[in-house]
Amino acid sequence: MTRPLLVLRPEPGASATAARIEVLGLEAIVSPLFRIVPLHWEAPDRPWEALLITSANAARMIDERIDRAVPVYAVGATTAAAAEQAGFRNVIVGRGDVAQLVDRAAGDGVRALLHLAGADRTGFDPQGLKVEVRAVYAAEPVAPGPAFREALERDAVALLHSARAARRFRELAGPQGAIAAISPAVRAAAGTGWAHAVAAERPTDDALLAVAARLCQ
Repeated sequence: MTRPLLVLRPEPGASATAARIEVLGLEAIVSPLFRIVPLHWEAPDRPWEALLITSANAARMIDERIDRAVPVYAVGATTAAAAEQAGFRNVIVGRGDVAQLVDRAAGDGVRALLHLAGADRTGFDPQGLKVEVRAVYAAEPVAPGPAFREALERDAVALLHSARAARRFRELAGPQGAIAAISPAVRAAAGTGWAHAVAAERPTDDALLAVAARLCQ
């Protein structure tokens, strides 16, 4: 019997991941552990040259205060697509992690970045750049529903898109069954003791689903 995949990320990302799963011919069970809420924020007074966006949710929260002509350094294709949908015309896509993207910005001559992110985020080495951080959204926990319990009963492979989701899933389900994480850092956040624990080679949805699909058989 083929295992389903348990999608735990918030909407609208959850539905997007579920659609990709269906294209692969697999079953998705959607039960988000968080919901995204906007936060009030102000742009810094100090000058900055480009945006650093590490989440598609952050890109969706950018209002008209930010000039759409400024360069945007986006982690991953999904975040880049969200920035383009928000109207930004100069989007540079990072294929690796945030450290590689910051290195790319430095190589392009950027010296000051405005980092728009979630309230819960992982720090990184600014590599000599001036980085102002603004939290533009928060992920609020929601109670798991019947779909979550169904997924556990059916031994679903849990998809972990963030370290926070990894920690919460462990609290709710315990180290049982199989997990697939979007990065080695997220896998580490889930702790040990799982029957199977794999990590994507790149921090993208497609790479995550590629390794998760192998656990479904």
